[in-house]
Amino acid sequence: NENYLDLYLVTADFLQAESVNHQLYIIGLTLSSLYTIFLFPVGFIGNILILVVNLVHRGSLSAPDLYFVNLAVADLVLVADSLIEVFNLKQGYYDKTSLCTFMNLFQQVNMYSSVFFLTWMSYDRYIVLTGFKGRSMPRARLICCLIWTSSSLLTLLPFAIAQMQHAGELYFCFANMSQILWLEVMLGFLMPFCILGLCYWKIAKVLLRSQREQRGPQQRPCRHKALCMISAAVLVFFLCWLPENVFVSVHLVRGNTDSSTLWQDYPLTGHAVRLAAFSNSCLNPLIYSFLGETFQVKMRLFLQQKSRWTNHRSTSRKSSYVPASNTCRHLICDRPSQFTHLGSKNLSQSVILHSNKNQLHTICHTDNVTNVCTISIKTVNKSWTI
Repeated sequence: NENYLDLYLVTADFLQAESVNHQLYIIGLTLSSLYTIFLFPVGFIGNILILVVNLVHRGSLSAPDLYFVNLAVADLVLVADSLIEVFNLKQGYYDKTSLCTFMNLFQQVNMYSSVFFLTWMSYDRYIVLTGFKGRSMPRARLICCLIWTSSSLLTLLPFAIAQMQHAGELYFCFANMSQILWLEVMLGFLMPFCILGLCYWKIAKVLLRSQREQRGPQQRPCRHKALCMISAAVLVFFLCWLPENVFVSVHLVRGNTDSSTLWQDYPLTGHAVRLAAFSNSCLNPLIYSFLGETFQVKMRLFLQQKSRWTNHRSTSRKSSYVPASNTCRHLICDRPSQFTHLGSKNLSQSVILHSNKNQLHTICHTDNVTNVCTISIKTVNKSWTI
């Protein structure tokens, strides 16, 4: 009887554990489905659009645009890499040393680069907005190279040291070491978040002071939109990266740094916090590009150019449209290389171009504070404003 009782208890515990695992699997599958349906398309298509639109207008590429392009590359790789985490519902690849190492190397390089680009872009906006220093393309290219180099070194150097310390171990994944995890928390979250918060706090103060000094009707919407984008950027970064860093930090403080304790004993929590971290790369295109006036102008010009090219091909070569090659490059406001103080007046320029029977009149107003570009276009028969 005692043997039957023990067998019954063991069977009941096994069935209960299987039921709990099945419930966790269903919850993880639901989270993965929501991420794949709603966030993954936004991140994947959005980052590709950023690359395509900016590379089409590469002749007018400015320093902030170059940062956006590099950020989009890092975010695109992370979004594509997130598919492996989406299908890793049972945390299977943590048991495979080579796949675990490769995945974490891949994720860390692009994670550091994405966070560092966000941090530098915030600092760059602050120093330009306050008039401390202007922007230049050679300096921007150097900064991009330094960010990619530092991201690679912060990943490869700890990896090499960990491999030397654990040489000969067959089931060792360097990403589960406490030193690596502390490095990710400190350099990948705490330091960037502090810099982001400080820069955007300073930017908000400058914009609010400028809003009080310049109370024109055209200035208020621009300032309000800039402040909304700033608040959204900091809030999304904090909400997306906070869960994973809290999850890792709690175990580091408690001393539970064993690989099975961190990810395999809490598979659903680990899966959820990783999807939340990947969501930041999906939302970055919406915040930093699609809400920006400069990218909106480029996007409109890109779509107009494609539509005119399609209509030109479908009708005849003697189309009544103004050729895109003669218009698009004149419709983009090049930002001044040297920024003045916030109290300076808006710059305006008027360009008249002649193309066959059409007369193109472009008026471009550029605001030094928010980089808002307003373009008015007039032809013989029609007129419109971008």
